[in-house]
Amino acid sequence: MDTELLIVTVVKALIELAGFFLLSQGLLYLLAGEKREQNLAYQIVCVLTGPVTRFTRRIAPKAVVDRHIPVVAFLILFWIWVLVSWAKGQICSTVENRCKSDESPAATTERGVVSGVAGQGVSPYNSRSVSARLIVARPERPSSSVGRAAD
Repeated sequence: MDTELLIVTVVKALIELAGFFLLSQGLLYLLAGEKREQNLAYQIVCVLTGPVTRFTRRIAPKAVVDRHIPVVAFLILFWIWVLVSWAKGQICSTVENRCKSDESPAATTERGVVSGVAGQGVSPYNSRSVSARLIVARPERPSSSVGRAAD
């Protein structure tokens, strides 16, 4: 993996993590009610989002109210995430096959078959199949008699 692709991927993951922490803080803000400051989960999330909200408070104008800072921080993170995602797409498009998608055993198109080693089809019901048995097949629905003419 190229260094620039690695850096962009790590930055994108950190932005996503901070965004999810801000979302969880907002959800706990709504769910915890008036006693949110005594809620341990809310306190932990506030510690995790502290660096992002402090940085946002530094760069935001004084006209932004303190209770709106987490929302502003989330919006800033969202737009940075969009920019980093675009940059990752540009890095991946510069060289062919630079960003390959993972070929997992669950990505098979044949019903009831999980792709095994070297592309061989392995039934998920076989006792000697892959150690993590992935059941891909869904049972067929019985056909209904609606719309059929009676004999």
